[in-house]
Amino acid sequence: DYFDALRFGLPRAPALAHRLDRDTSGCLVLGRHRKALAELGRLFKSGRVGKTYWALVEGRPAEDEGRIELPLGRKDATRGWWMKHDPEGQPATTTWKVLGRAQSQASGAAVRNLTWLALEPLTGRTHQLRVHCTAMGWPIVGDSVYGGAPRVGGPGRHLHAREIVVPLYKNREPSRVSAPGRPHMHERLRA
Repeated sequence: DYFDALRFGLPRAPALAHRLDRDTSGCLVLGRHRKALAELGRLFKSGRVGKTYWALVEGRPAEDEGRIELPLGRKDATRGWWMKHDPEGQPATTTWKVLGRAQSQASGAAVRNLTWLALEPLTGRTHQLRVHCTAMGWPIVGDSVYGGAPRVGGPGRHLHAREIVVPLYKNREPSRVSAPGRPHMHERLRA
């Protein structure tokens, strides 16, 4: 909806160099012309773009950091983009680090362990972080597809593209951009 406002005098609006899931907030890279989009596409495909996501997950990883290597494939033809761990699927690797741990309890409900994670996808598979977290036993809070949250009226998905690092120029430091977390995540992250 806002791409036209980002033209800055150019004849065309910028276009997406990659994508985020609909309910995922944060940094998004755009290209202003075809040559830029082609170069950005090469950087993403070669794994040279650094991406860090923040996620609030249900559960408590036993370690403080780690690596998830679980190949991913389509769940089935009727589910479109839904993915699952599939030993015959495409390789997918995510590193993670615990940034905080807390417990939460709604009135009359059981105590829930919550963990704030920094996630770095080393590959860029569809729904990779969401499937990896769920497969490890720590679904992302508010994920109605992989985490069991209600589709309507839930807390909203707690997944945020916190930082992106793009090596645009050969003899310069990479461009590093970060975005503050979404308001619905702030209260739980402060805990």
